[in-house]
Amino acid sequence: MAAEFGRLRKGAVNTTVAAVVVAALAASQAPGVTTDGAGRKVTTGTQPSPDAPAADSATGNSPYYTDLPPLKSPNPAPSAGTTVTPAAGEAGIPATVLDAYKKAAASLRASKPGCNLPWELLAAIGKVESGQARGGRVDANGTTLSKILGPQLNGVGFANISDTDDGAYDGDSRYDRAVGPMQFIPSTWAWAGRDGNGDGRKDPNNVYDAALAAGHYLCRFGWNLAEPGDLDRAILSYNNSQDYLQLVRRWLDYYRKGTHEIPDGTGTLPTDRSDDAVGANPTPSPTQPASPSAPAGPSSPAKPTTPAKPGGSEPGDGGSGSPKPTPPGTTPTPTDTVDHLEDAGTAKLTAMAGGTFTERISARAETESGKAVAKVRVRFTITGDTDATFSTGEKYAAVLTDSTGKAVAPALRAGEDTGEFTVRATVGGRTVAGLDYTATVTERAADTLVRTTDAALTCVPGGEFAERVEVKATYKGAVADKVAATATLITAADDPAENDKGPYFKDADGKPVRTLTGLKTDDKGLLELPKLYADDTTGTFLLRIATAGGATLTVELKVAAAETSPEPTPSEEPEESASPSA
Repeated sequence: MAAEFGRLRKGAVNTTVAAVVVAALAASQAPGVTTDGAGRKVTTGTQPSPDAPAADSATGNSPYYTDLPPLKSPNPAPSAGTTVTPAAGEAGIPATVLDAYKKAAASLRASKPGCNLPWELLAAIGKVESGQARGGRVDANGTTLSKILGPQLNGVGFANISDTDDGAYDGDSRYDRAVGPMQFIPSTWAWAGRDGNGDGRKDPNNVYDAALAAGHYLCRFGWNLAEPGDLDRAILSYNNSQDYLQLVRRWLDYYRKGTHEIPDGTGTLPTDRSDDAVGANPTPSPTQPASPSAPAGPSSPAKPTTPAKPGGSEPGDGGSGSPKPTPPGTTPTPTDTVDHLEDAGTAKLTAMAGGTFTERISARAETESGKAVAKVRVRFTITGDTDATFSTGEKYAAVLTDSTGKAVAPALRAGEDTGEFTVRATVGGRTVAGLDYTATVTERAADTLVRTTDAALTCVPGGEFAERVEVKATYKGAVADKVAATATLITAADDPAENDKGPYFKDADGKPVRTLTGLKTDDKGLLELPKLYADDTTGTFLLRIATAGGATLTVELKVAAAETSPEPTPSEEPEESASPSA
């Protein structure tokens, strides 16, 4: 069977019926959904803007399967040897696919417990997007046996997203297509991709990678998916369609009532798609255009499209900054009017490893004449070899510009990697030059060291010191944890050279060493040195401890022979008198 969605189609009549049922469910059963004054379905609370660029969704608002779940879920699961009913077949999820969903949800419970991501939500989205990887047609590692591709997003019946990956993921160097079991478009996968099976790759065609990426995508704004409003927002951010929202919610409820594992490759294949009802060709070609209403022709000009930008870079990373062409009679969106991005007064970005940057990145969207543009989605992406993230825990953030045209990124959080990295600001859905910001992470440091006790450190020649040296490090009065330190037995206070006699430490082989490196304070800023020993040299010696950041402490050590009490002198025996005393 061919890999592309277009081969899994049914008549438009069936799809129309499904769409009507979805609409009825949306009006009568879906939580958090009401209608506005015009009778349109809306979700209560904040949700993605209807005019938000499709490139900012996971799927680029690509078509999806509209098959509805059976009215009843089998619970318990059918036993071996029994006849499998249609409901039981729909409730079954291929083993590898089910394992991927559960592992992704478990990972999110550990990394983002406040998100409360249920694995059933991943299963619901996976069902709607690809029919559970087309019935579980995956290999042992979770990679689909053939690529699952959505239609060209060429603006003809679908969103208009020019190529962003040079065809690396979707094989199309003109336009993007949704890829894999969770249907990520390449530009979204570029920042959302994850390695879910630990093979060192981020492959949208692998169900473990795709499921973990989908989980992080749904949890990226600090949403609590146990709250109906946040759940709706997360689903709408995946594909900005009310019908899509209600359909995913139906499958979520269905899987929560009961499901079971079935062998890979035996899952039920979906039949109806959201674009079937309008007669669109899911995989249009340059010589066979498709339109949601009528075939393109001399009297029906095709919708203008944005040319593919050279190099296949991410939207907003380069190319022409001229306004995006719009069809006659339509009003340009704010995004269409953006000519460039300007730095909005971002100060120097520096933070210590493990800390939070005090300064935040600000960018302003402007027209060609320098006028600020509000309600434009600016994407901030951390690039380079770094473990730094935004305060959300992600390397990506999307922010709408305010009335002054300014978008302020979430606070940056430094990891343990030191050095410079880059944050790039781009305009979602526009091919204007990106704006780069350089951030620097310095090593952890301390500015003060003190001993935790004032006990004297003494030892006899050839013995060992009873007390260990323990110090506490602070930086600007706060605990300085994980700070690198060295300890050296020095020659003199004004001579930091290593001493060749007196006290010493022992290495793993029991040999004397007088310099220790690679030390680090613990999470309380404490550092306890190994036991000290003494050779036969007596005197006063110095131990110097130094940390990154310049904190030093010199500790005095004394080696002296044990003091002994003088032996009493024997007294002379008194002479006996010649005569007894009176």
